[in-house]
Amino acid sequence: MAETASIRTGEEIDTAGLWRYLRDRLENADGEIHVEQFPAGSSNLTYLVRVGTDEYVLRRPPFGNTVKTAHDMRREFETLSKLSPLYQPAPKPLIFCEDDSIIGSEFYLMERRRGLIIRGEVPGRNASVNERGDGHFGRGIAESETTRITVSDIAISQQGREQTCRAFIQNLADLHSLDHKSAGLENLGHPDGYNRRQVEGWTKRYFAAKTHEWDALENAIKWLSENIPAGSGTSLIHNDYKFDNVMLDPEDLRRITAVLDWEMVTIGDPLMDLGTTLGYWMSPDAGDELLSMPFNPRILMENVSRRQLVEMYEQAVGRELPDMLFYYVFGTFKIAVIAQQIYARYVKGFTQDKRFAHFDRFVAALGKIAQTAINHGSL
Repeated sequence: MAETASIRTGEEIDTAGLWRYLRDRLENADGEIHVEQFPAGSSNLTYLVRVGTDEYVLRRPPFGNTVKTAHDMRREFETLSKLSPLYQPAPKPLIFCEDDSIIGSEFYLMERRRGLIIRGEVPGRNASVNERGDGHFGRGIAESETTRITVSDIAISQQGREQTCRAFIQNLADLHSLDHKSAGLENLGHPDGYNRRQVEGWTKRYFAAKTHEWDALENAIKWLSENIPAGSGTSLIHNDYKFDNVMLDPEDLRRITAVLDWEMVTIGDPLMDLGTTLGYWMSPDAGDELLSMPFNPRILMENVSRRQLVEMYEQAVGRELPDMLFYYVFGTFKIAVIAQQIYARYVKGFTQDKRFAHFDRFVAALGKIAQTAINHGSL
């Protein structure tokens, strides 16, 4: 799969205007500017910007965005500015622009990270190398371990798949363990009543973007509102942590080179973060269409269960977790709302990206998954 592509119709940006703006703000801004698009994202838009031999990544809100708080470029920029020195997988932001006249919206420029994003069924054939930076590495698992886990290991070895997932979960636990107050991020969110506000807020977003009647999903909304837990603690949470947003060192898949897409980062219940991760994690009985979604690490989902991910997290944080059913159902519901918002933008003509034409099926399927989990009382 190509890392970048020509810019999609309707998502073009004013390259000349961008160059006039950047020319005096970048060091060694010599040569011409070239802009391409990273095609995999489905929310904020991401572009590769080449200036001479230097490469950067530009992020801007989607066209047709009507909820500014959901795509707040300044908030994302300022968060990464404070987080990147402490948490190596967070890319370093470089320039923020609030002037809509430059490319039609606010945007920010950040360093480019390099690494492997696991997608698809057989990593050797379908995984993609997606480059956005200079190759900083996260902690991954213990540095004393010398055996490397490579792409071939997860293709043929259950142990390799489990160790890759363990590093993925350990990295989430590492994020949750950060002292967000010392990082100056204590005002990023309001942890008191966080879980209730999340259920109520995502419910409002769903009805604002509603295009169909989804009975199962709306039954899940009712169940969630009646079963909100008090909370399990407070930490910095990514809120969209999945393999599609994590880049790995292709020479050792236990090393995290970047965590991407920080637009929903906040302070809240860490189990809500884990619940979203579980919501993305399809089991084989979910059906081929969901397992084959382009952002899914199918080979991992078919061989590692949600229960195993929970056990890995328990081992990483050193404590037993409460029943995760609410958090999993909420994560599934939230992902359905994200898909519904994207589908609504497509229906209204704000994007012409054909990938989104059938996201209504995705919303319906997620509603049924949430309803089934509630009926069975388990992950």
